[in-house]
Amino acid sequence: MAAAAARKDVSVGIIGMGDMGKMYARVIAAAGWSVNACDREDKFESLKEEFAGTENIQVYANGHLVSRTSDYIMYAVEAELIDTVVAAYGPSTKLGAVVGGQTSCKAPEIKAFEKHLPSDVEIVSCHSLHGPKIHSAGQPLVIIRHRASDESFKLVEDILSCFQSKLVYLSAEEHDKITADTQAVTHAAFLSMGTAWTANNQFPWEVTRWQGGIENVKINVTLRIYSNKWHVYAGLAILNPAAQQQIRQYAASVTELFKLILEGKKEELSRRIRSAGEFVFGKQKDQELLLRDEILDKFSLSGVPPHARRPNSHLSLLAMVDCWHKCNIVPYDHIICSTPLFRLWLGATEYLFRQPDLLDECIRFAIADHSFRSDDLEFTFAARGWSDAVSFGDFDAYRKRFEKPQEYFAPRFEDATRLGNEMIRTILERTEDLEKARSSSDQ
Repeated sequence: MAAAAARKDVSVGIIGMGDMGKMYARVIAAAGWSVNACDREDKFESLKEEFAGTENIQVYANGHLVSRTSDYIMYAVEAELIDTVVAAYGPSTKLGAVVGGQTSCKAPEIKAFEKHLPSDVEIVSCHSLHGPKIHSAGQPLVIIRHRASDESFKLVEDILSCFQSKLVYLSAEEHDKITADTQAVTHAAFLSMGTAWTANNQFPWEVTRWQGGIENVKINVTLRIYSNKWHVYAGLAILNPAAQQQIRQYAASVTELFKLILEGKKEELSRRIRSAGEFVFGKQKDQELLLRDEILDKFSLSGVPPHARRPNSHLSLLAMVDCWHKCNIVPYDHIICSTPLFRLWLGATEYLFRQPDLLDECIRFAIADHSFRSDDLEFTFAARGWSDAVSFGDFDAYRKRFEKPQEYFAPRFEDATRLGNEMIRTILERTEDLEKARSSSDQ
């Protein structure tokens, strides 16, 4: 909805002013809606100072004041805190208001709303499938109509239309399954890379074997993830049952493939990898690759021209496709609900598996060359460690595992974010064009 069309008699409440909450507040306010915002009471003064003079944004001391004065109230808090926060402020919800949430896992969110909100309150949730540093235009934005009249649902659509996103309509159950399929294992792979590089005391952009091509995707996206807050990924992984299962399978795939490599079982390794590749990419043979070296080579953190590509065992990529196969996931089925990071990761796996000579070289190298054995060993440890943290439902263990690599890589976050934004923007323009072409050819 354009700013001129925003209804001045409608106010939007945002409870939770982390990075996404602030982004939502600014965009909605800039579109002409009146925004009531709050965070924890101890942040009231600093938040008030930050938004002093910002048109259409009023900062309040707590969620009671936001809930009682707002027509559409959005809870932008960590998934693990949603029940506690809704229990505190839900009873203060304005009569007849609409409530939603921005968490990455909808099952606990909807449960909290049903448990703590007055029965007259309507529920329409959402989830922007991108981070706060990505421009929202053209990105997927899921809307979940749980209980709402046509008029209330249209109001939420109007408010959210200011993001210029691609609106995707799902149930809470569909949302959680798709986000698990497209995000959970993707995050686990990059988190495991960061943990392994930290354990080996490596800055991968300083090592020539990790420069150029899809190595730039691995490095830039890993640093991008670790530059964010740990809870962004923990809630999705721990509170989503489908995500837990898939992360366990990814760790199993990494372990089993690494054992085949150690045992020198080339034929068994090859059969398993090619079977998985046919399942995932079999229908894409006539489609153009999402990623190419001439695009990816531009985005190196090393600041030097790319060296000649060196072979790599690519255990992280092999295990990803094996995991998709074992979980019966065809990632292209969910491309409309995919995040920018998932599209990059899908492009990286496609790059390897749909170039037969490159895949042959990868298998031969994994069996015959020991250059990456120590790296792959640490990666296997890391994948299993992340799986354990998720399976145990241990948020504190997850946080501690996250913060060590985060501290290690922190000096390069600014460069990685800048370069990552350029890489994502360039590649997304290409992937959108290819996706349109693929959709046209499928019709």
